[in-house]
Amino acid sequence: MTIHVGFLLFPQVQALDLTGPLDVFASLSDVSIHLVWKTLEPIKASSGLVMTPDTTFADCPQLDVLCVPGGYGVGKLMEDAQTLDFIRAHARQARFVTSVCTGSLVLGAAGLLQGRRATTHWAYHDMLAPFGAIAVHDRVVRDGNLFTGGGVTAGIDFALTLVSELFDAEQAQAAQLAIEYAPHPPFDAGSPDTAPASVVELVRTRSANVRAEREAIVERVRTVR
Repeated sequence: MTIHVGFLLFPQVQALDLTGPLDVFASLSDVSIHLVWKTLEPIKASSGLVMTPDTTFADCPQLDVLCVPGGYGVGKLMEDAQTLDFIRAHARQARFVTSVCTGSLVLGAAGLLQGRRATTHWAYHDMLAPFGAIAVHDRVVRDGNLFTGGGVTAGIDFALTLVSELFDAEQAQAAQLAIEYAPHPPFDAGSPDTAPASVVELVRTRSANVRAEREAIVERVRTVR
């Protein structure tokens, strides 16, 4: 039986949020991947990478897994009625509703995090609570059929965890080996808990404008809901 995995592809998506887990799923047989957006026009990621949707909201098949990646574009998505309606509709049918990085904020805006454990990128973790979520600091968090991954590279961990649920641990390990996922970074700066304080401050400064914009959006969306 074919498992249908749908990734929301939107302007200013964080490419690795999407391509990391996509490569995990693509290494398996009996998995059909769908890149979903309103139209089939090419879309530019926040890095400048251009990707092309292969199905529209209107034509998207029933999904076993719905995944919302993060990126600079999530601010607009949180107030995009058409996108939120699509997510809600497929969330009612999907076996698993998932996100990577700040994609969880979009799930929150769609009303899907109320009373549920979830995670997101460390810099935006405090934005989960306004959506009624129970914020958890972890790479991958599961609450029933809801799987959320932390920031960017955590999308690979999330995908391997989900593959072990959809298939089994052996298939997940085979997928890990296929992409040679054996991280050994040159610095221990992948978390605000281990990065030097000056580096944490640098990242916060660089993202200050985006954070301020998202804070305002979260407040508007929370108030409307």
